[in-house]
Amino acid sequence: MEALVVRLSQLDSEAEGAIRVVMFYDTLIRRRVDLAALARASAGLAECVAGIRLDGTGQTFRVAPDGPAPPAGHASTTVAITLDDEQIGAVWLERPSPLPLDRLLLDRLAIAAAAVVERYGPARTTMADPALVELAISPGTDDAARARALRLLGFTADAVDPAGAAVRVVAVRSPLPLDQLGALVSPGRPVKAAPLGEVGVLLLTAVDASRFPPDVRAGIGSPGPLPRSWLSARTALRFTTPRQPVVDYCSLGALALLAHVPGDAARDNTDVAALAGLAADDLNTLDAYCSTGSVRRAADVLHLHHSSVARRLDQLGKTLGYSLVSPTGPARAQLALTAWRLLEA
Repeated sequence: MEALVVRLSQLDSEAEGAIRVVMFYDTLIRRRVDLAALARASAGLAECVAGIRLDGTGQTFRVAPDGPAPPAGHASTTVAITLDDEQIGAVWLERPSPLPLDRLLLDRLAIAAAAVVERYGPARTTMADPALVELAISPGTDDAARARALRLLGFTADAVDPAGAAVRVVAVRSPLPLDQLGALVSPGRPVKAAPLGEVGVLLLTAVDASRFPPDVRAGIGSPGPLPRSWLSARTALRFTTPRQPVVDYCSLGALALLAHVPGDAARDNTDVAALAGLAADDLNTLDAYCSTGSVRRAADVLHLHHSSVARRLDQLGKTLGYSLVSPTGPARAQLALTAWRLLEA
């Protein structure tokens, strides 16, 4: 390498400088320096303020060549830190205008910073190896393999995060990338995500159901052992609807028993079979009435006059063979509607 530097220096001073930058950071990586040392070394090499920021932890290292940096200045050049194809932070230099080798210097600094993050403790990325996630949540995994998978994912062997909070599973169908979704619904907390077949899996210790975007379907699993949380999360996902796109398994209560009814038994039920012939508007009216428990509140949801909803319900009752406004009518319709949706799901 030194011989190559000498040869290049005779041809192009910028090429010599580029090789020296690469060698500089290769040496730092071999010496396994931490982020603070990387920032100090970079500031000395660039002869200006250098900075490193990690998004997941909020850590920021910003130093000048001769010590602590003055109040925040202007970043003349910035490069993202990426790990496993996910942006986890940024590095930058602060000077009046960029110099020719600044981009190369920051590219190498970003690579070195990613290597430090990967080396010291679990990766701070949200996206995880699907095989590890599957090992962590599968009921067929033995205790030793599950414990190892959890440690590699950044949790303890008994499925808690570094702060001691228990991990639970969320099953999602989302047009939004899983890493963005995880950060959105559990800001500032450890989240691991991976796709398993057609379902996305989030492993997290806190979830704000109100932060799910409206076009995302999510089933929130119960607390407890991860295999049970995964099973309950998938069950809750089956109960989601356009009107209720996020369902917490713990809120289902006895309704969760419907998920265990054999499909043939549900299809053969008279009330469930009757729903198959209803138009979309009728199903929507029935859903609004069952969800709100009131003709007037259903009318508000449907943006109709309550008398129009009452007429629809009366006609629906004749079609279904029982009165929807009787004491047992709404519960009967709700059970049938839920069983029918589970079949569709």
